[in-house]
Parts: sequence; C-alpha cells; structure tokens
Amino acid sequence: MSEAVSAKKLPAAVSAVEWLGRGIIGMYAEWLYFVRFVRQVGVWTVRRPHRVGLLFTHMEFIGNQSLNIVIGAGIAVGAVFGLQIGAIFVVFRAESMMGAATGKALCQELAPLITAILITGRAGAAMTAEIATMKVNEQVDAMEAMATDPISYLVVPRVLASMLIMPLLCSVFIFTGVLGSFLAGTLLFHVDEGLFVQKITTLVTSKDIWRGLSKAFVFAAIMAVICCRYGLRASGGAKGVGIATTNAVVVTLLAMLAVDVVLTYFQIMW
Repeated sequence: MSEAVSAKKLPAAVSAVEWLGRGIIGMYAEWLYFVRFVRQVGVWTVRRPHRVGLLFTHMEFIGNQSLNIVIGAGIAVGAVFGLQIGAIFVVFRAESMMGAATGKALCQELAPLITAILITGRAGAAMTAEIATMKVNEQVDAMEAMATDPISYLVVPRVLASMLIMPLLCSVFIFTGVLGSFLAGTLLFHVDEGLFVQKITTLVTSKDIWRGLSKAFVFAAIMAVICCRYGLRASGGAKGVGIATTNAVVVTLLAMLAVDVVLTYFQIMW
C-alpha cells in the first residue's frame, strides 16, 4: 500500500522539479539575451550612422512634453514634504531647517526617483508601445530587410535622449520642489525667507546635487533599455502590445528601486 502511495506522489514531485528547472533556465537565458542586447546598444552608440535628428526628436518628446508634469509634481512633493517636516520641526522650534531638510532629501533621493517614475509612466510606456506596435505589424522585419538595424534606428536614439534629458528634468524637479517647500514654510509656518535660503545654501552641497543627477542618469539608461527591449520582443497583436507595455513599466520600476538601493549604499560609503 505504501509503495502505491509513493508511486502516486513521485510524478507530482518530478513535475515540480521540472517546473523549477525550466524557470531557472528561462531566467538565465533571458538574462543572457538582455546582456547581449545591452552590448549591442553600446556598440551601436559609437558606430555610425549617428542619427542626430532622431536624437533631438526623442529629447523633445521625453523632455519638453514632460516638463509640465515634472514641474507640477515637484511643487506638490516639495510642499507636502515641507509640511510633514515642518510639523515635526515646530516641536523643536527648528522651522528654519525645513528648507535644508527638504533640499537634502530632494537632491539625494526624491527628485531622481520620482522623476524617473514619472518619465517611465509617460515616455517609457510610449517607447514600448510604439516599438511593440512596429514589431507586431512586421515593420521591424521590413527594416531589417532594408539593411537597417532596429537597435541603431529605434533603440540608441531613445537611450541617448533619455540619458541626456533625465538629469535636466531632475534639476527642474529639485528647483520646483524647493520652491514648494519655500511656499509651505513661509506661508504656513512663517519661516523667515532669508533664513530659509541661508540654511539651504549652508547644508545642501554640490555633492548632494551630483548624487541625485548621477542617479537620474542611471535610471534613464535602465528605463530606455528595458522599455525598448520589451518593445522589440512583443508578439501577438494588440494584446501583445499591451502586455509588453505593462511588463516593461513594472520591470523598469522594480529595477530602478533595486539599483537605487545599491547606488545609495555606495554613495554613502564612498
């Protein structure tokens, strides 16, 4: 009787091991494909032709058309963070430190991360959807038939445009965030304007700003590469486009959060 029970349990155990093995092999293969894709992007970045016109087109789409969103979000985040910090600092009669605390947080963490999230939701999703639509409509195959590499034409200009424009948008977010904190501090907590500015200039250093801009630069590369990769792998018509766009945004955000932890560690330790 016990031997019969063991025989029934064995196929289930084998199928579970098989499922686990297929998952590990699939993840390993996907990682190899992604590394190869990144290498191809790097090669085509320095190889001719350099598509300057496409570069400026994508810079305008990612940067100029996202400016209103970044400004509005920066003011809102700065004001909310200022209110939260101000409510705590009031207890210690340290309202004048509101601007410095907000500026420090914006430069090192809030501005690059929130800017990257906003741009991923808008420009990153658009990148994936556009390239995925071309893929399922066989426009990418036609491009290859005409001896035009899709990575050179579709991916590299978007990656370079993202890496160039994201630090600028992060700078705008920092400025508008400090402005929002300034409005909250002066109007609601009656902080002296001169003291507010003096604390910021004293405690927020250029090193803090460069830390945030370097994070924005890395986040931009992650966003563009992952979103373009998912776009080129899309299949299955309109449904496949939607699936690729959703997966690209989710994976990009998770990758940014993981890389943010690593970057923050090295920035603090070094």
